[in-house]
Amino acid sequence: MTLSYSRHQYAELVFDQKIPTWLACHRHAFVWFGGVPQRVVPDNLKAAVLQAALYDPVLGEPYRRMAQHYGFLVSPTRPRTPEHKGKVENGVHFVKRSFLAGQARSEIRDANQRLKVWLVERAGTREHGTTHRPPLALFQAAEQQALLPLPAEPFALVETRRVKLHVDCHAVIDGSYYSAPAEHIGKLLDAHIFERVVQLFVGVELLVTHPRALAKGEWHTRTEHYPPHKAAYLLKTPDYCRTLAAQIGPSTQAVVAQLLAERPLDRLRAVQALLRLADTAGRTRLEAACRRALYFGEPVSYRCIKQILDAGLDQAPLPAAEPDRPAQMRFRFAREAAEFFGEVLPVC
Repeated sequence: MTLSYSRHQYAELVFDQKIPTWLACHRHAFVWFGGVPQRVVPDNLKAAVLQAALYDPVLGEPYRRMAQHYGFLVSPTRPRTPEHKGKVENGVHFVKRSFLAGQARSEIRDANQRLKVWLVERAGTREHGTTHRPPLALFQAAEQQALLPLPAEPFALVETRRVKLHVDCHAVIDGSYYSAPAEHIGKLLDAHIFERVVQLFVGVELLVTHPRALAKGEWHTRTEHYPPHKAAYLLKTPDYCRTLAAQIGPSTQAVVAQLLAERPLDRLRAVQALLRLADTAGRTRLEAACRRALYFGEPVSYRCIKQILDAGLDQAPLPAAEPDRPAQMRFRFAREAAEFFGEVLPVC
């Protein structure tokens, strides 16, 4: 990419003309010039212009927002009028002939570093064919002061795209998942993707701002985006359930500990349902029901505790002594082992 301000140039070697590359080159050029030009005349590439027109071109949303951020006017070249930007193309040709010609292949970062040195020492100090003055000296003496000041923060929007909010209250962007309010499930949202954050819009309304995922498969979720019943489930984590059970009583705590000892996430709903019994039956009755289930050694479960409460057995006194348990069976042979074998005769 080559960007010229008057006769002074900024150039950068890139491999594509995608939106992130296009915007990054502008940021680098503005820093190079030390300010922002009041008007930028881009070609009609798709990263800048969605629909080329003489009087009312349609800009891409990322580029439009970048222009608003820096305060410059975008004035694309006229469609099918190559002479409109002839002098700019001369600058591109100069870079190709004077810098790239005869260059051996090298790593792009090193090549761009050498290109910056060439811009100052060669392109900036040569006698320009029109002004007959060195472009860099002319820029510093008369033109740099006309630039708009750089904003405090550089523009960081990478791209925008339409995404669908799925039934799990998440939209998928580059293989990662970002939540939005449940009332927008099934709608198409506008995702504004920045270098560090992702914003989801419906129309012009900002719904949420998430940190941008660093790798595919990451989930960025806000619990308040879920419907109330699902949010309640997510908030009552295993640790939360253990704490609440301890507040109800030691028997309830023991029952919950047993249920969550194995596959805690699989049994989390059952534990939450069990603890909700305290809202209907009361904490005292729930504690008594858990005590009774533990006393008789029954496999503890939500259904077991619920049946004890429904039958009112939690209010029945427990036996004073330990309940009778079947004694361990002792097995013995009905006949002695010797009876199974006859007299052993000697072998001749």
